Amino acid sequence: MHTSQAFAARYEIVHATTYFYTEPVALCHNEVHLMPRTTARQSCLAHSLEVAPTNGEIDEATDYFGNRVSFFRVSEPHVEFSVTARGRVGLSSARAIEPKATPPWEQVLESLRAPGEPAAFEAVQFVYDSPLVVVDEELAAYAASSFPCGRPWLEAILDLTRRIHREFVYDPAATNVSTPLSTVMELRRGVCQDFAHLQIGCLRSLGLAARYVSGYLLTSPPPGQPRLIGADASHAWLSAWCPGLGWVDFDPTNDVMPNLEHITVAWGRDYDDVCPIKGVFVGGGEHSMRVSVDVQLIENGKAGH
Repeated sequence: MHTSQAFAARYEIVHATTYFYTEPVALCHNEVHLMPRTTARQSCLAHSLEVAPTNGEIDEATDYFGNRVSFFRVSEPHVEFSVTARGRVGLSSARAIEPKATPPWEQVLESLRAPGEPAAFEAVQFVYDSPLVVVDEELAAYAASSFPCGRPWLEAILDLTRRIHREFVYDPAATNVSTPLSTVMELRRGVCQDFAHLQIGCLRSLGLAARYVSGYLLTSPPPGQPRLIGADASHAWLSAWCPGLGWVDFDPTNDVMPNLEHITVAWGRDYDDVCPIKGVFVGGGEHSMRVSVDVQLIENGKAGH
């Protein structure tokens, strides 16, 4: 367990989602992934979930991937429904890794083909197809130029990360949650979810292990502009596995290796495993949704010392 002095940064997070319906909803059941994970360098210090309207208890469980999941239902008629998650996390800095010091990517591939250690055996499940990421020759061909024979694993993945950032345009209007990777490849446009899926698909198409990570990204306002409450975003990136290093994070949307500005909530095979809010409802007619995310830095590395 981290101590407060060990954190390089502390954050408070408020993630509010409100649904509006044109007709009353008689009943809804919901599953949410909104509680930040505790990892080797991140601790979830506090978490609460507020649901309105509510007339039942919120149940919690741990899913297959170790994420905390909350379940609840609303069984009274309603035309507006909100879920607000509040949390506090502490982060320590990511370790520095020299790209050229990592093993050749083919060596990592072989360790996954014949896993001789529990960590490799666990990582193998992230080599295969998942509902939203299906390996194919087009993805392997796109990745190929970053993975010449003998290139160090980290150097190759950083090059692929850089290429996706450079060659694909961030465009929220271009895709939605059901847009297939083939369309993202054709359009060369998308959002963080698409770019994470794309890089995962490229790595898996080469036989490497990669998983999807959901969380939050602390954003900075333009110079001279005030920070806007609720302007931070839900974000997505990926982790790839290497023997001796374990899981290492990459953010192709921003061409960075996540550190103190990325807060991890959940991970899985793809977005479908870690959707922030998923549910079914009866009635409602047409509906719309409003999402607000606020990530507030409350302590830096010097605070509390």
